[in-house]
Amino acid sequence: MQMSDSIRKPRRSIVAARWCWRLSSLVILAVFFCAGPALAAESKAKAPEPDPDQVLQKMCGFLKSQAQFAYKAEVTDDQADQGVKLQYAIDLETFVRRPDRLRVNAEGDLVNKQFFFDGKTITLYDKDHNVYGVMMVPADIESALDKANKDFGVRVALTDLASPQLCEHLKKRIKHSLYVGLHKVRGVPSHHLSFDGENVHLQVWIQTGDKPMPLKVVLTHKDLPASPQWSAYLFAWNFSPQLPDKLFVFAPPQGAEKIKFVPLKTDQAPKPGTETKEKGGKP
Repeated sequence: MQMSDSIRKPRRSIVAARWCWRLSSLVILAVFFCAGPALAAESKAKAPEPDPDQVLQKMCGFLKSQAQFAYKAEVTDDQADQGVKLQYAIDLETFVRRPDRLRVNAEGDLVNKQFFFDGKTITLYDKDHNVYGVMMVPADIESALDKANKDFGVRVALTDLASPQLCEHLKKRIKHSLYVGLHKVRGVPSHHLSFDGENVHLQVWIQTGDKPMPLKVVLTHKDLPASPQWSAYLFAWNFSPQLPDKLFVFAPPQGAEKIKFVPLKTDQAPKPGTETKEKGGKP
């Protein structure tokens, strides 16, 4: 019995020591994991944040330097209907060939249209109604888009990305800039930027690295009821696509009816983006 007791006592001591060691380890781990975020936050605070205006300028410069590119976008658009804010979807496919070619295919819940710029004319085709309108425009993308907007109120989502003066246009509307942080867009590290204007608030996520392309855009209308948002995920970027001339030339489908854009300066000017048929009816 005495020998047996003497043998058991050390075992208890060993077991107790093991448990003490394990508990001590758990305490150390708990301290480590609790202190980790604080240390990381302190480390991040010391690093200077990028200037949001400079990050935006790099994006503009990168896009401007591309002779041609193509991308896709998933768009959501908030619209008010009988006092209720509803969200609709649009899929966009855009092709750009500088200095004088642009095409956009748009298909969604409320729109099914195609936009063509061939260096001489802009054509807008409504596939649902099989009607199209043509306008004469200047020979470069910037001037063509400007004329279509000012004279006829025609604007196509995200075509500003093809403008060589993209940043100049944005800066005119920005009152306050903010670098939000380094966040991910569908797994891709991106600079999250915030730009506040008089009537709108713009957020842009720009990919980090040597190809600072926009991956996400959110536009909030502050001056409208319920502050509706317009957002887009941009993906499938291609900076060496094959873009033949025929891609930007509109060929009227069988039975398509030509329409006439009504200038905004006339008393009968419709809302931006609307047209009237040559026969006088609505498309």
